[in-house]
Amino acid sequence: MARSNPLHDRLARRLACHQALHDPAREPRNRLRWLPELRRWQTRRLEASFAHFLADPKREPAASFFLSDVYGDRDFSQRDANVARIVPMLQRLLPAAVLATVADAIELGALTHAFDLRMAETLQRLAPTRKKLDADLYARAYREVGRARLRGRQIGLIADVGTGLAHAVKLPGVLLLLKLSRGPAKASGLGELQGFLERGFAAFSALGDGKAFVRDIEQAEREVSRRLFAGHPDPFGIEE
Repeated sequence: MARSNPLHDRLARRLACHQALHDPAREPRNRLRWLPELRRWQTRRLEASFAHFLADPKREPAASFFLSDVYGDRDFSQRDANVARIVPMLQRLLPAAVLATVADAIELGALTHAFDLRMAETLQRLAPTRKKLDADLYARAYREVGRARLRGRQIGLIADVGTGLAHAVKLPGVLLLLKLSRGPAKASGLGELQGFLERGFAAFSALGDGKAFVRDIEQAEREVSRRLFAGHPDPFGIEE
């Protein structure tokens, strides 16, 4: 009898959750009109919060990667659907540390989307006729949704993805492996995953201390979450 592989099992569970959350037939909240506005607003907020990172030439590539590929408004469902088809192949192609980072990214995507669905549902209840989101309404919905421990888990996963990439770029032969796998990845339908890894590796290779960068982001986002739950008048610290 084949032995269970914990990483394989974790990926399978996260992918199943991710696919269920994005399926409009199984999850009708994907059709809520507040969902795209919420995502646009969160992207603008993150860009403002990341402004000092984006202004630093050394950190700008990693900050941009976080905004576009880790915690932004990008739709990751196609990337993750393709991963679901060939998990056993990935285990042969990618080092365990890299695959664990992929699993963290997929879990983060699922958890973030789950929160977005709850936020959109809450916004629909709080402001059924409004069309635009602002900081006060966002903060009110954030507190209504609650689940502080899961919000902490979400921020922890952001840090895990960043730390995983910072570690992976130092593994011998990983950059060469990525270059060699570009053609096979595209042919196998893994172009989105390949692009995610290549962009992440390129961004973190340019950093002198990737872990310090990730630590700064984690601390900043935990402080934002604390302020939001506390009802702070300027939770994002942008007006200070």
